[in-house]
Amino acid sequence: MEVTQQSHPRRWLILVVLCLSTLVLVIDNMVLTVAIPPLAADLGADAQEIQWILDSYILVFAGLLLTAGSLSDRFGRRRVMIIGLAMFGVASLAATYATTPELLIAARAVMGVGGALIMPSTLSILITVFDDDERRKAMAAWSAVAMVGLIAGPVLGGVLIAWFWWGAIFLINVPIAALAIIAALVLMPETKGPWSKPDPLGAVLSAVGMIALVWTIIELPHGLSVPALVVTVVALAAFVIWELRTPYPMVPLSLFRNRTFSGASFSLTLVQIGNGGLLLVLTQFLQYVLGYTPTEAGLAFIPMALASLLFNGLGATLGAKIGNRPMIVTGLVVMAAGFGLLATLSAGAGFVMTAVALFVLGAGGGIAMPTAIAALMGTVPPEQAGVGSALNDTIQQAGAALGIAVLGSILSSTYTGAIPATAPDQAKRSIGDALALGDPTIAQTARDAFTAAMSDAFAISAFGVLAAAVLALIVIRDRKPAPAPAEERQLETTDA
Repeated sequence: MEVTQQSHPRRWLILVVLCLSTLVLVIDNMVLTVAIPPLAADLGADAQEIQWILDSYILVFAGLLLTAGSLSDRFGRRRVMIIGLAMFGVASLAATYATTPELLIAARAVMGVGGALIMPSTLSILITVFDDDERRKAMAAWSAVAMVGLIAGPVLGGVLIAWFWWGAIFLINVPIAALAIIAALVLMPETKGPWSKPDPLGAVLSAVGMIALVWTIIELPHGLSVPALVVTVVALAAFVIWELRTPYPMVPLSLFRNRTFSGASFSLTLVQIGNGGLLLVLTQFLQYVLGYTPTEAGLAFIPMALASLLFNGLGATLGAKIGNRPMIVTGLVVMAAGFGLLATLSAGAGFVMTAVALFVLGAGGGIAMPTAIAALMGTVPPEQAGVGSALNDTIQQAGAALGIAVLGSILSSTYTGAIPATAPDQAKRSIGDALALGDPTIAQTARDAFTAAMSDAFAISAFGVLAAAVLALIVIRDRKPAPAPAEERQLETTDA
């Protein structure tokens, strides 16, 4: 079995590579949120094509995560990550110079394949090159980079769009991916799990089931797709039955028997439901309601990024001393308070109130998220690190997709209901369309309607995160430290 059991001598340099690989994925998804308006105008994309530009990535990404995690354990985590980085870089270059919505959708789908190969490998390599004593610190650093990337995406997107053009948000991925590939080849060891027979049926069932699930969730705002739901239920049920019966399962479902793994996974899923539409909704509020430019909208998220950095280290340090559960619960309660503050924003809100709400939200995430990931991955055997990481990623992606669908539906229905019946149909479709009419009265009505809809969406997010806190409090159990050897206890007594 080719699994690293002790810390690797170049582990901190390897961590830099892993963080860089994660950063390129997180930034790319978030930077797209502020690029949609100029991108749509340049390509002539309609609302349905814009939705596909956003959804093509997540459909492929979520559908292939489990298979990618299994492949990394079997064929080598470094090898799979490098292949994923190469695909992601090439597809980003294609997206940069896409001239039609169809070409951009195809490029985004290939980027989803690359992202699915990268994401499980990063966390699984981290587990295998760090020992138990340093793993929590490494995970905290990895989580901090992911959180900063989440916030830096809109900031970077605003700057790139202001100075260049929308294609720059994809072009920037190319040198980052190339640098990560070179560093991985030079610094990173290859690690694998024990060899086992392939599970092609499991791979097909998981891909079909997850793609159908995410598609069902995405289509919820437009009505329940019964055929997609049937495919989801049949494929995922067959997948679970097959994985429990086959002697060589692709996914070790036995991990869910561990309360900490299942509790942390589903708590993070509820958090992702709350976070799902955060950036998409708030960037529209900042630009359409408060009148920010794309760059200003991106910079408005800096308080959240700073809070995440400041409190990430605190969460990792205290988590090791007082246990994962109290830190996770505390962080989630603080996050819920942040969403509650966002729900109180009005159409006349200034920067200070928005910054305070985002700072509180970032502080809660900094406390809770790295601790939850450390608790979850601490239950995964090193030989199953790839597929264990992929299983967690898959559940969270489903939560994020559900959050976008649910919050998007709430936002859309509440906004439309708040627009007077006498208003033009264009004003009822979206706030962007309403502002485009150039009528000051309709514009103010649309801003008020969008703000009310946003408040409802963020109130739902706050309840979702509070539910995650309750679940973590009930389900997660901290491992008790092993008793000290008799010699150490005797020495401590003597010294006292």
